[in-house]
Amino acid sequence: MTETSPQRPSARPLRVLAAMSGGVDSAVAAARAAEAGHDVTGVHLALSANPQSFRTGARGCCTIEDSRDARRAADVIGIPFYVWDLAERFREDVVDDFVAEYEAGRTPNPCLRCNEKIKFAALLDKALALGFDAVCTGHYATVVLREDGGRELHRASDMAKDQSYVLGVLDEKQLAHAMFPLGDTLTTKDEIRAEAERRGLAVAKKPDSHDICFIADGDTQGFLARHLGTAEGDIVDESGAKVGSHTGAYGFTIGQRKGLRIGHPAPDGKPRYVLDISPVNNTVTVGPAEALDVTALTAIKPRWCGTAPDGPGRYTAQLRAHGDETPVSAEMTDGELSVTFDAPVRGVAPGQAIVLYDGTRVVGSATIATTVRRTAQPTTA
Repeated sequence: MTETSPQRPSARPLRVLAAMSGGVDSAVAAARAAEAGHDVTGVHLALSANPQSFRTGARGCCTIEDSRDARRAADVIGIPFYVWDLAERFREDVVDDFVAEYEAGRTPNPCLRCNEKIKFAALLDKALALGFDAVCTGHYATVVLREDGGRELHRASDMAKDQSYVLGVLDEKQLAHAMFPLGDTLTTKDEIRAEAERRGLAVAKKPDSHDICFIADGDTQGFLARHLGTAEGDIVDESGAKVGSHTGAYGFTIGQRKGLRIGHPAPDGKPRYVLDISPVNNTVTVGPAEALDVTALTAIKPRWCGTAPDGPGRYTAQLRAHGDETPVSAEMTDGELSVTFDAPVRGVAPGQAIVLYDGTRVVGSATIATTVRRTAQPTTA
């Protein structure tokens, strides 16, 4: 791995566009960027044609309430503030993609897609066209400047807050224009809130965002039913015997245990989990926990945070936003990423992102296409 050093402050103030969601993290990030001497402009992204339909209260993301909170924070910091309408782009690239992925039996990550398509594609492209040097966000991750001038994405100093997983889709060009002022923060979230309060930011006590911003009531299955309709199908065990029924295979995810609505227990009395989702015949397969053990996978649409790996390599992999790291061997084969786990892992579903790390450095991200299980045939969606 190339030796790196923390990104040094620019010799000149940068023109920085601070994406302000209305939450405490992005407000403090914008304030730190301004305090560092940069020429900062705040922008809130209007991501819904009908903002009242987005979840309110504890979101800190995309509602009218959040827009007002962001504007008040910008006023306190003393920076210009604008609202940019990216609702159509968000619907096409995030919401429609979310629905299509579930319809195909896959499990998408809309926050990762939003970072890729909205914050560091649509927003960054517009920022650069307007003469800004960088986009600043409240993500907990670190951009490192190599001695050769290239950029790398690394985990945040505090692993408990690290968000590099959802930023693993950024390429080196995007990293060259990304600023994460909170990445080196070795403080608790309470201390970030205390900093916001010291700065006079009203969002200091605002709860963190959770769930999916565009599903107002938090009912993902109900949201999908409204978009995809209902379609009764069978829930079967590994032998193919019917053990229950459902009103839409899209309402399940691999590894799910609760809400299966199976009328009778398994012969061994142990819990059953979703093993496979087949949109072709609208069937959901369930079985024991050990049948979820995945030993290998293939992933598509790789995006590298720098130069693509050359040949096989040893890495650690993260499979969900707040998941643990696991050792793997990986290499590109015929345009796909082939990954083998040192020890079986569970809860791996097609559609999820796998992010590879070399130490704290983010190597890149890819979308899981197929998995190989220790006790079953390859699973694909």
